[in-house]
Amino acid sequence: MSAPRTPRKVFGRLSLPERTYVADALRTETVGGVLLLVAAITALIWANVPALHDSYASVSHFHFGPEALGLNLSVAHWAADGLLAIFFFVAGIELKRELVAGDLRDPRAAALPVVAALSGMAAPALVYTLTNVAGGGSLAGWAVPTATDIAFALAVLAVIGTSLPSALRAFLLTLAVVDDLFAILIIAVFFTDTLNFAALGGAVAGLAVFWLLLRKGVRGWYVYVPLALVIWALMYNSGVHATIAGVAMGLMLRCTTREGEEHSPGEHIEHLVRPLSAGLAVPLFALFSAGVSVSGGALGEVFTRPETLGVVLGLVVGKTLGIFGGTWLTARFTRASLSDDLVWPDVFAVATLAGIGFTVSLLIGELAFEGDATLTGEVKAAVLTGSLLAAAVATVLLKIRNAKYRRMWEAEERDDDLDGIPDVYEEDRPEYHLRMAAIHERKAAEHRRMAEEKAAGRDTTTEVAGGAGAENDGPA
Repeated sequence: MSAPRTPRKVFGRLSLPERTYVADALRTETVGGVLLLVAAITALIWANVPALHDSYASVSHFHFGPEALGLNLSVAHWAADGLLAIFFFVAGIELKRELVAGDLRDPRAAALPVVAALSGMAAPALVYTLTNVAGGGSLAGWAVPTATDIAFALAVLAVIGTSLPSALRAFLLTLAVVDDLFAILIIAVFFTDTLNFAALGGAVAGLAVFWLLLRKGVRGWYVYVPLALVIWALMYNSGVHATIAGVAMGLMLRCTTREGEEHSPGEHIEHLVRPLSAGLAVPLFALFSAGVSVSGGALGEVFTRPETLGVVLGLVVGKTLGIFGGTWLTARFTRASLSDDLVWPDVFAVATLAGIGFTVSLLIGELAFEGDATLTGEVKAAVLTGSLLAAAVATVLLKIRNAKYRRMWEAEERDDDLDGIPDVYEEDRPEYHLRMAAIHERKAAEHRRMAEEKAAGRDTTTEVAGGAGAENDGPA
């Protein structure tokens, strides 16, 4: 008879390499999220202070670039179509790594984040659609609340949930990678009106050359950067959103190591480009996209207009219920059990955090209501409002269990033998127990020495006290 299969744990302990990768990625994303938050606040101040408002509009709408190549764009347009291509390039590398070396390479393990991400995009779209059907609003913005901003979410997490277990953090990161993939598909399929087939053919040919150079092992940024710029320009002029070029090139990079390699080319390039994406590209996009009016009247309209109300409800309610429901159903029907240290309210709290939809939501909002500046601004205000509400709800829910998370985090991080590897990954290794035995023997020897010195001190004190008593027998 075959041995019974061990039940699979949902949000169980990560492997050591995956834990290391997730920790590095989260560290960079968290820093990027803080910069993103600073950029968003700066944009709101710049756009709402009367003395500065005109200068914000002037800078945002200032055009530059070669007209002959169809690239005479505004600063805001360059930020959305140009700089965000770097962000999607990193997203493409992350997705490729997850598919070949991460959790998504195992279909059983991939089912959870994929179903959760799909549910977390379908539910907000449904909430938006129902809200606007009932209120007589436009259905064009159905995709606005479907995206999660991982950098912003992790920046909030860095403040409110520093002790969150690594498995939940990894789930949020993987969820966001899959979320980005489907957001890219939405942009490519639903926000491409007309196609310039000559430019599209040129972009495809450029991608083919890019792939061929990679396979031939050609090295040098001076080869790939100019080629990437040409591919991006052709993709932009084709009518397909230019960020698609970024994710396509990211997916082409090899993310598996070969003999003699410590890191794959994809991981190496991601390590170089991620700080540029998180520290420059995304904050600059936020700076020129988040500058919307936040007057009392504008904030009041967020909850009265069906389009904006649909965005807020989609982010706060749709995202949470979609991700939590998708996760629970996947665990239920695959007979997987939740990790012993966690309860389902923990998953619900992380699902609320995924309701922070900033970068891609703002981008889709611009595409969905292009040509209607007033409604575009109102939808952006709704994205900011919904993200803020989601962050507030997540703060409350995560703080309730923060003491439990801290104990779990301390257990995950404990390194008593000081070898740089957490003890939970070494408990089945004899050499770990030998090291710990030697450490305990040294501690025991030190305690014996201290006890002996203390006992010797007490004996000396007793003799001194006794001698004094013999010389003077009288009462004190």
